[in-house]
Amino acid sequence: MKMFLVSDNNDTYTGMKLAGVEGVVVHTEEEVINAVEKALSDKSVGIILITEKLRALAGDYISKKMNALSEPLFLEIPDRHGMRSESSMNDFISTSIGLKL
Repeated sequence: MKMFLVSDNNDTYTGMKLAGVEGVVVHTEEEVINAVEKALSDKSVGIILITEKLRALAGDYISKKMNALSEPLFLEIPDRHGMRSESSMNDFISTSIGLKL
């Protein structure tokens, strides 16, 4: 099972690429939709990571896909330019991996 990243940020893309995660950098709703469709066409993709900003940009489309499909898992991730506050980031880490900071 692979992960695929849909990012609006080159730093996030580069970091995930170094970790072995394929992906794309996009900036418009149309590009988000095309990137997600590309990931959905690859049956080996089990998790689609999408940055907060892009999730907000294409929220209706992503929500429809999440509700219609049992696979892959869609996971919204914050990046260094994310909309979450520091306390929200701590909450995100705590709930994601069970580590209290």
